[in-house]
Amino acid sequence: MNLKIRSKDVTLTDNTRSHIESALEAFAKYGLDITTLNCNITTEKKGVSVEFDIHIAHAQPVVITQSDEDLDTAIDLAIEKGAKALRRLHDKVVSHKATSVKDLETIDV
Repeated sequence: MNLKIRSKDVTLTDNTRSHIESALEAFAKYGLDITTLNCNITTEKKGVSVEFDIHIAHAQPVVITQSDEDLDTAIDLAIEKGAKALRRLHDKVVSHKATSVKDLETIDV
């Protein structure tokens, strides 16, 4: 998994950077083949914008954008949205491979 964190017009402290890295590494628990994680942090007129660009093999990329006045709040909300999107994608992949009623064997008693 390739992880890139970019900030434009925002200074990131070591604590903020480590918080982002640990949260994005937690995305691996969903068992998806994540190839690249890009985190872009920029300033806006009213606050900060955080964007996660998550590239998954054999699937469309997941893009999460969150804006807030506080940097830490925007990061936490974006992490929650990313976890929700990856959980839904994981459930979709897992349930797609589930056995159907037609494939079940009948038992004669």
